[in-house]
Amino acid sequence: MTMCQTLNTLFSPRSIAILGASNTAGKSGAVPIALLLEAGYAGKIYPVNPRQDTVYGIPCHASLGDIEDAIDLVIIAIPASHVLAALEKSRPGQISNAVIFTSGFAEVGDVGLQLQQQLQAFARKRHIRLLGPNCLGFINIRKNTYATFSPAPFNGRLPAGHVGMVTQSGAFGAYAYCLARERHLGLSFWISTGNESDLDVADCIQWLVDDPDTKVIMAYIEGCKDGDKLKRALWAANRAGKPVVVTKIGRTNSGARAAASHTAALAGDDVVYDALFKQYGVIRAYTIDEFFNVGQALSKWPDRPAKNQNLAIISISGGVGALMADEADENRLNLPAPPEAVKTRLLARIPFAGANNPVDVTGHALTDLSILLDTSRDMLGTGNYGALAIFLAAAGSSETLWPYLQELVDVLHTEHPHIPLAISALLAPERKNTLQKNGAMVFVDPSVAIRTLSRIMHHRPAIIPVQNNEQPHVSLPEGTGALNEADSLSMLKKAGIPVTPFAVAKSAFEAQEVASQWRGSVAMKIVSADILHKSDVGGVKLGIDGEQAVSDAYDDILQSVRSNMPQVAIDGVLVAPMRSGGIECIMGVHRDPIFGPVVMFGLGGIFVEILKDVSFRLAPFDREEALLMIHEIRATALLFGTRGQGPADISALADTLVALSRLAYEKRDQIESIDINPILALPEGQGVLALDGLIIRNRIT
Repeated sequence: MTMCQTLNTLFSPRSIAILGASNTAGKSGAVPIALLLEAGYAGKIYPVNPRQDTVYGIPCHASLGDIEDAIDLVIIAIPASHVLAALEKSRPGQISNAVIFTSGFAEVGDVGLQLQQQLQAFARKRHIRLLGPNCLGFINIRKNTYATFSPAPFNGRLPAGHVGMVTQSGAFGAYAYCLARERHLGLSFWISTGNESDLDVADCIQWLVDDPDTKVIMAYIEGCKDGDKLKRALWAANRAGKPVVVTKIGRTNSGARAAASHTAALAGDDVVYDALFKQYGVIRAYTIDEFFNVGQALSKWPDRPAKNQNLAIISISGGVGALMADEADENRLNLPAPPEAVKTRLLARIPFAGANNPVDVTGHALTDLSILLDTSRDMLGTGNYGALAIFLAAAGSSETLWPYLQELVDVLHTEHPHIPLAISALLAPERKNTLQKNGAMVFVDPSVAIRTLSRIMHHRPAIIPVQNNEQPHVSLPEGTGALNEADSLSMLKKAGIPVTPFAVAKSAFEAQEVASQWRGSVAMKIVSADILHKSDVGGVKLGIDGEQAVSDAYDDILQSVRSNMPQVAIDGVLVAPMRSGGIECIMGVHRDPIFGPVVMFGLGGIFVEILKDVSFRLAPFDREEALLMIHEIRATALLFGTRGQGPADISALADTLVALSRLAYEKRDQIESIDINPILALPEGQGVLALDGLIIRNRIT
């Protein structure tokens, strides 16, 4: 049975029992009954409360077991200490699902956690799916199913639409419901997951992927306990062509601590979430306003032109047009000029207009109201633009202009229904909503309009690589902890990562023989799995040239290491040729406890140590994702050649990142971390070369 089939009875129940049903308006056991009755819910309602005969005029039952029928959904609104006993009074197989409003479980500490675990065990035994506890429930807009105790719907219902919303926070969920209502944003489902004792955000995203009425998914996430499940859900959304917009809290250490104390969820490392969202085609929103702007724009233009990042701007103000152009440039949108024929037609009507892009129709367009529509049609008619932004300033509040604005939106939406249209103007709320219903989005701030268009125009689907069966199989030495540098470099080489030539000398004489293989100076480093920072104990000598110098360096290294760390096991001294030229980079792998191996890339030295100019992706990934990683770092221009320097071998860097990601994924249960620092990006066509490497195995293999 699919997840969709399993949860049909939860999110589209034909019968609902309410444990703790109450006649007292505003109580958590009264609100859902009042909402269901008011909305015209078509299923059966069974109030359960041993102290009541009727609730809202409906006969009340003393316990779940007293109800003769099977029950699709039980809403639980009784104290945490009584929940399990109340559920145990049901018959095996009688209940399919439960929504638990009640708090006092895992979020309050060990005692609450034990109650939650007992509840989970009972639910598994009875095959009952749980939403919550400590949650605000859910709403199925189309089926008038209000399984929530939030009073927000009493102040106005949401229109049915194509946006599914899921949130881990009940308070945010209620706030989001009100914001969606204010914006006239139509929802399919509204779901709050709370403590996620069973169903979590990933399950709900998967459900919304399978729901035919949901086209866009909006999610508010505080943490994740099952990274693989979340990845599968996001990947399923991509395959189904349903964009996902996420607001993720816990971006700072203090934020992460707040999330953990609020929901008992693992907030995780934010850079890992950021990598997850980038790889899986998720649009991350950093503010609530952006969250709703992007979600609403995606729902309004689901079939917008793919990969067209050309923006047309029309403004009645040259200065604001320039501001919008700056915003477009900062958000990587193109502003191609219109064709000469379009310019000629505009200049014939307004000789002093700005005919490039942005197009400045000046205030004259307000005296000849056809100019704005004609210019918009001319530009969109070229087929060269993926979106249109129009700035009208305070003229939007003009009574004279209002009928024309309606016509403008109606005509453009009719002729170009898939082209996003953003209008920046001051409008009364009802007029703003009218234009938005008819096919536009309206913004007060033109910069916000441009940023919103940029987010949806840059949205790209996930590119998850097919596993490569030709990937070299690498066997790690048995044991736990760090490998020495020689073994680490050997493992990396077997995985397809180019490494510098090297040999391990066991004596000063062997070091001389090894060094004689290469012309010029050599690097010499202590080889010991017990020494992670070789320079700190005098274990590194660079630029050593000549037999005597090599012999002296060997003796100095051993003497210094034994003096500083007399107990460590020493496997010899690694000797390798010195390399010059190229650009020092760094690559690494860290095993995240939730999402598994995460690959890092950046430039070496100050760029990673001070500026932390790095990018991350979850392993494994393909070449296209690797190239995106490389382009993502702020100092990427150095790799493409500056001040007379030719470009580095970007192609080889990308291939190496892919190889590293596949090694990390293949050995995800054995490798804790990998550090390749530095790895030289040689001039274009000459490849890359790892000069140092460290692999640390998991403590438990």
